[in-house]
Amino acid sequence: MRRLPSMTAFRAPRVWWWRWRSNPLRRRIDALEAWVVLTVWVVSVVGGVLTGVAATHSVERGLAQERAQWRPVVALLTEDAPKATASTASGAGRVWADVRWTGTDGRSHAGEARVAAGSRTGTTVTVWTDGSDSLVTRPASLSEAQIRAAMVGVLVGASVAAVPYLGGRIVRERLERRRMAQWDEAWARFGPMWGRKTG
Repeated sequence: MRRLPSMTAFRAPRVWWWRWRSNPLRRRIDALEAWVVLTVWVVSVVGGVLTGVAATHSVERGLAQERAQWRPVVALLTEDAPKATASTASGAGRVWADVRWTGTDGRSHAGEARVAAGSRTGTTVTVWTDGSDSLVTRPASLSEAQIRAAMVGVLVGASVAAVPYLGGRIVRERLERRRMAQWDEAWARFGPMWGRKTG
């Protein structure tokens, strides 16, 4: 029994770059769409990559500056820390409490820091301060900074690339509507001529 050829055998080969080739079926709107597609892809890829890389380097520099300027300081609890409750269990048993430390200017500073639940007054804890002796969070390590910077770079790059891409989609939809209108107009002009009998 002879096998029938598959439907793929009847498909015409895909013609790449047909909008750029000179042929009688290509219209100006096809060439315009080709330029729109090319421009959108170039701007999306180049713009997305450049802004993503710039954002990554910016975040890495900022986090490296934090690591260089922020420093650990020994502080003392000025009150008993609250005991652990069900709501603090999710925070690894750490609660907010008042602490006091001596800054680089030699003056005493006070603030709130997260400490182990149930800690007693006078317990020493390590806190992080910035250049103005204000409490800050622990700076990100080098590996954490690299991961954070990479994630920000990807998000920023993708967001920037999405803008020209969406703009290009809108332009192409309008060109498609215009192309369909031109087809309708041409059909209205020449369609009735095909039904006429000659002879």
